Amino acid sequence: MEVSPEKKIYFLSDFHLGAPDYQSSLQREKKIVSFLESIRQSASAIFIVGDIFDFWYEYKQVVPKGYVRLLGKLAEITDSGIPVHFFVGNHDMWMRNYFQKELNMSVYFEPETFEWNGKKIFIAHGDGLGPEDHGYKFMKSIFRNSFCQWLFGLLHPSWGIGLANYFSRKSRKKTGKQDEVFLGEDKEWLIIFSRGLLAKEHYDYFIFGHRHLPLDLKLTDKSRYINLGDWITYFTYAEFDGQSVQLKYAG
Repeated sequence: MEVSPEKKIYFLSDFHLGAPDYQSSLQREKKIVSFLESIRQSASAIFIVGDIFDFWYEYKQVVPKGYVRLLGKLAEITDSGIPVHFFVGNHDMWMRNYFQKELNMSVYFEPETFEWNGKKIFIAHGDGLGPEDHGYKFMKSIFRNSFCQWLFGLLHPSWGIGLANYFSRKSRKKTGKQDEVFLGEDKEWLIIFSRGLLAKEHYDYFIFGHRHLPLDLKLTDKSRYINLGDWITYFTYAEFDGQSVQLKYAG
């Protein structure tokens, strides 16, 4: 695929709408919508690399209340012919087909590789990749299990969504600011994962969300690791102009 000189591909992640409370989430949502509108004319594609919501579950006939500004903007963008791609994160993994049918978005549950203008780019939210964290990987296998999702769906939405929001916020309080501390290249598990893939085949860029820390690191002379940060603290994104990927601040 080719990206024309006057167009760009944008990457952003980790909005966590719904957290920590309604007012701050609404303010953040409006900022995201404003940013999406600002890049519409220059975008050839937009990638949202996970965790749009702090929690999301699609019942058969019910979707969580709220977020109408963002969902409407995404529909408006795809209706105008600009493709929007979404990588499911650990906070919104219980997606089904609502985004595909209603918003005409491409949804990915696993990492994907794209190639534009000869540049090979590996994209993933990042949760459950790399060494260690076996406890989370086990829990993820349970959450992704279709039978377990069906069981959760038997709960009334008021109970189910309320319970999930409680545990999501409890988990965030437990981790605190840990996600914003750089551990060093020898301990950052997504960097370790990327180096392992590089040993097998070449990638020009690795782009991840999940980590909540803006990172742009050189893996080799021809390969770079980029973490997109978040839209809670940093308001960062990346853009590919056909030649290179740059990490930027929306301000």
